[in-house]
Amino acid sequence: MNTYRIGNISIADFRIFLSEQGCKEVESGNTGHEKWSKEGMLRPVVFQTHIDPIPEFIVRNNLRNMGLTANDLRAWLKQCDLKKRSK
Repeated sequence: MNTYRIGNISIADFRIFLSEQGCKEVESGNTGHEKWSKEGMLRPVVFQTHIDPIPEFIVRNNLRNMGLTANDLRAWLKQCDLKKRSK
């Protein structure tokens, strides 16, 4: 059985997840960080772009800012995995 660990999510996959959740990149540059947001969020999603995969505590904090849980992300990862396998 595959385990979908949120501590192993790559930056590329997290960007896709954020985009599918309706977030847009609001700031980036040479700071080594990206900021993503969507309407209704009190705090933006922020993560470092030079650490891949993203540390689990960063993922958890950002999910909390989005009003989501680790299980929401795991379900998304599982859905993506199933799509890849069916191709």
